[in-house]
Amino acid sequence: MPHAPRHVAVVGAGFSGAVMARELAEAGHRVDVFDSRAHVAGNCHTERQEGDVMVHVYGPHIFHTAHEHVWQYINRFGVMMPYNHRVKATTQGRVFSLPVNLLTINQFFGTTLTPVEAEAFIASKADTSITNPQTFREQGLRFVGPDLYAAFFDGYTRKQWGVDPEELPASILARLPVRFNYEDSYFNHPYQAIPRDGYTPIVANILDHPSISVTLGVAKSRADLAGFDHVVWSGPIDAYFGFEHGRLGYRTLDFDKKVHEGDFQGCPVMNYCDADVPYTRITEHKHFAPWESHDRTVTYHEYSRLCGPDDVPYYPIRLVKEKDQLRRYVDMVSALRNVTFVGRLGTYRYLDMDVTIHEALGASRALLDAWDAGRESAPFSVDPL
Repeated sequence: MPHAPRHVAVVGAGFSGAVMARELAEAGHRVDVFDSRAHVAGNCHTERQEGDVMVHVYGPHIFHTAHEHVWQYINRFGVMMPYNHRVKATTQGRVFSLPVNLLTINQFFGTTLTPVEAEAFIASKADTSITNPQTFREQGLRFVGPDLYAAFFDGYTRKQWGVDPEELPASILARLPVRFNYEDSYFNHPYQAIPRDGYTPIVANILDHPSISVTLGVAKSRADLAGFDHVVWSGPIDAYFGFEHGRLGYRTLDFDKKVHEGDFQGCPVMNYCDADVPYTRITEHKHFAPWESHDRTVTYHEYSRLCGPDDVPYYPIRLVKEKDQLRRYVDMVSALRNVTFVGRLGTYRYLDMDVTIHEALGASRALLDAWDAGRESAPFSVDPL
C-alpha cells in the first residue's frame, strides 16, 4: 500500500540534501530544506566574479563518474561541458605532471625509459623490506621508493593533513596511481565535466519543485526539527548531537584570492609539494571553463589547517581518535527513528560529488520502500564505520 504523504525536513542544501529532497518531493511528500549559508550547493557553490570568471568559491570541483545513472541525473538539471582535468606539480624547483606517469618518471630521473623499463626501474627503487605497509609513509616507500615519495608525497601530505605521514593509514596513498605511459589525465572515469553555468544553478534546479521549500541563512538544531515526520540530516553528525562526545576532526581550507591580468600559471591546478612552501596548491579558475575566454584571471593560494568551531569543514581526518568518537555517535544514531544521515558530513566520509548523488538516490529509494512497507529505513545511506 502506498505510504501517506509525510512532511520532511532536509538539513543542508548541497548535492546530498538536494537530491534527497527532490526524490521525496517527486514521490508526493512535502519537503522543507534548510541551510545555514546564504546560497545552495554547499561547498560546490560557484559564482561569477572579476570580469565574469566562474569562480569555485570553496575550491575547485571536477565532476567525474563511472555511474551512468548519476551522469544522466545531473544532465537533467544543467548543461555539462566536457572537461579533462590535468594537474601540474612544482617540486625541488622543477615542474612535473601528475599523477606520476612515464613523463614524470623520465623527467625526474633524466631518463628515456619505455613503459616496461620504467615499471622495472620503479620496482627497483621500492623498499621491498616493507611487506605489509600500515602507514602512508610505508606505503609510499613500498609503492614508489624514497626519491619520488620525498618529491611528490611527503611534504604535500604534511601540509594537507597537518600530521606526520606515519600517523596516516596506508589506504590514503593506495588510491593514488602511478602510470607507466604518458597519460596525464587526473581522472580515468568515462564521464568528466564541469557545468557550463556552474554548480549552484544545477542544485537550484534540483530543488525547483512545487513541494519543496528552501530556507537559507538559518541553522537548524535537532530540537528545531521535532515537528517533522522525518529528518534528512546532511550536516555534521556530531553537530546533530550537540557535540556530546566532542568534535570530530576535520581539515578546513583557507583561500588567498588574487586577481591578475592575462594568464597566471597556464593550468588549472599547480601543486606545491615542498614542505617549506606554506600553501598546498594554486588554482586558476578560468582554466576550469576552457570554453570561455577572459582577459582577467582569479587565483586561489590554498592553505590547509585543522577545522575550528567556526570554520567550514572540508574533509574528515578519520585518525584513530576520530574513529573511536565516530563509533560512539553511530551508536547514538542507531537508537534514533525518523532520521536519515547522508553525505560527507552526515556520514563522516570523504565523498566525491558523483558518490554523494549515487548514495542520495539510493537512500531516498530505500526510505520510500521502507515507508511503503510500513517501517523506517536504516539511519545511514552507507554505514560510516
